[in-house]
Amino acid sequence: MKKLSLLLVTSLFCLGAEAQNANRNKFITDSLDNLISKSLTNWRVPGAAVCIVKDGRIILRKGYGIKELGVAAKVDENTLFMIGSNTKAFTATALATLQAQGKVSLDDRVTKYVPEFKLESKEITNMVTLRDLLSHRIGFGTFQGDFTYWTSDLTREQVIEKMSHVKPLYPFRSRWGYTNAAFLTAGEAIERITKKKWEQYIKETIFAPLGMSSTVALSKDLSTSFNKAAAHTFIDGRLAAIPYPQIDNLAPAGSISSSANDMCKWLLALLANGKTGQREVIPAAAIRATRQPQILVGGGEDGGFSAYGLGWFLQGYKGHRVVMHTGGVNGYVSSVTLVPDQNLGIVILTNNDQNNLIETLNLDIIDAYIKQPFRSHADAALTETKAYQQRILQREKSWRDSTLLNLRPALSIGEYTGKYTNDLYGNITISKGDAVSDLEVRFEHHPKLFARLQPLGGNRFFATFSDPEFGRSVFPFTVQGNKVVGVQVKVADFVELTPYEFKKK
Repeated sequence: MKKLSLLLVTSLFCLGAEAQNANRNKFITDSLDNLISKSLTNWRVPGAAVCIVKDGRIILRKGYGIKELGVAAKVDENTLFMIGSNTKAFTATALATLQAQGKVSLDDRVTKYVPEFKLESKEITNMVTLRDLLSHRIGFGTFQGDFTYWTSDLTREQVIEKMSHVKPLYPFRSRWGYTNAAFLTAGEAIERITKKKWEQYIKETIFAPLGMSSTVALSKDLSTSFNKAAAHTFIDGRLAAIPYPQIDNLAPAGSISSSANDMCKWLLALLANGKTGQREVIPAAAIRATRQPQILVGGGEDGGFSAYGLGWFLQGYKGHRVVMHTGGVNGYVSSVTLVPDQNLGIVILTNNDQNNLIETLNLDIIDAYIKQPFRSHADAALTETKAYQQRILQREKSWRDSTLLNLRPALSIGEYTGKYTNDLYGNITISKGDAVSDLEVRFEHHPKLFARLQPLGGNRFFATFSDPEFGRSVFPFTVQGNKVVGVQVKVADFVELTPYEFKKK
């Protein structure tokens, strides 16, 4: 959900195949297991599950590695991983199915079903359709507003209300901007149309008919599941297990957990025009609707373009149309890929939220089936990723080193304390910390979250969040006439790209 892997996928799609010729027919049976094991080591991923379907048959359905760092339990084909934004295809398919059944039109206004839905502009509010929600084209920037919602105590209803406080970065329908709250709103529309909660409707109409018996729709259900992979991330370059994320207030955008076994059934149905055996579970018209391009996303291979459909990225790759999505939540990243003209589907699930194994392995598998010479896509990606991670570590080290210089704030420490407010987020409280010149920030809608602020000199402080997913950054305070009037709060890009301006009350 939070991992914008499309940017890397697009760049990788542009790379040519430049390696020795090999017998590509035997790659899957003879080489893939070794490649996956090597990739787990290189990307420092504890465990993964992989599913490949081809021509209506399951070619591979297998677990690799371990469920949790330091624990011997191995991943198998039934181990649950959170799939993040690969949830979006289920939500979009459900709405497209309702359209195929004549119960709704994707071009209906959102307010027809969710009358309390509002954006900043009343005029735009009255124009937004269900299709706009499902294609990320309502004018928000990518992840805009997510700091307010992500793992917060806000309800789904409160998240939808908060959307009216977001100041869109772009004109309506002018640019693509990845918007999780839009998919939440689409899920709410499903509830109003069907009189069933989104999670119940998805279970009854997709999971159960396809036999996805282990799959759970809500993040709260993962922690009580027996066979599950633990969540992991890097903290100061060290891999560590972290708590399972609780994101059910954004459930239709990213809360599903599934296994290689169950996701195989999803792939087989999508590649068979919605059928499992002779029984139609998903109308073919609904599947076609989700794969129609709605808005351009970026450049693609050979001067082509990448587009977004409804819950799917649409990309050309070496003359083949690829329907795919990635998903990232705290501790997990995944990918789901369809190459319809090859009747090929691939699912890769991992339990480390900072790896590009999902993209590089994906391309290696596709290359094998379309008879491309072998090229390890991981080589370039590993180099780029390690360089990026090193830059982040060096930047944070520089900030930490500055705090050791005992640089004094421009004002007395008490001047920075108090309550601050932001129209979208709400309130934060800054108080004196444990050390003489430290501050502590508490967040109204994240009761378990806090940030330690250490002075960097002037009116700048180094912020370390208690939850590593929110990252580390610099908070600059705004001062007018020796009075603090505001502070800029920036969380990790993984959560939100846009900084927040808080005004002191």
